Amino acid sequence: MSRVGEVVRDTKETQIRVRVDLDGTGASQITTGIGFFDHMLESFARHGGIDVEIVTKGDLHIDMHHTVEDTGIVLGQAIKQALDGFKGIRRFGHAYVPMDETLTRCAIDLSNRPYLIWKSSFRTPKIGDFDTELFKEFHHAFAMNVGACVHLETLYGDNSHHIAESGFKALARALRQAVELDPKTHGHAPSTKGVL
Repeated sequence: MSRVGEVVRDTKETQIRVRVDLDGTGASQITTGIGFFDHMLESFARHGGIDVEIVTKGDLHIDMHHTVEDTGIVLGQAIKQALDGFKGIRRFGHAYVPMDETLTRCAIDLSNRPYLIWKSSFRTPKIGDFDTELFKEFHHAFAMNVGACVHLETLYGDNSHHIAESGFKALARALRQAVELDPKTHGHAPSTKGVL
């Protein structure tokens, strides 16, 4: 069974193509025009064990907001497409990720009832030229479009780079568990309703 999704989004603000393979090795080819964001997405692919291709061309002459948010939208849509109705998966996942002085945890439910609880704050308004407030925008866009209930919390931390990266890695590790095929579901959606 191939669990691959590919989505193209073309607006006046961004042009994006995302392809994912849920059963890949964590390989990635990512170009968004934002170096730090590329680094976070590469980490997401590696720790999620998902092959990810992303090509985003956004209105960076204005700012990074549309590029980051819309990439989250399309990545979420591509993964949801690959999940094909959430059939046969474990559905739930969680992870704790320490990075030096920082500890972040994430719990996810691929329930098709999207929600984001975000309890992460940054010591600085920017990492390089990247606005740290955009991390919440990305995670919100991703959760809403993949159909996941995501709870992400940085329990403690000082370094903004570590806070951001531990968040991406925690989301990826939790997602990796949740999308894993569970033989006990016998190919059905893991819900008493029979469908998600």
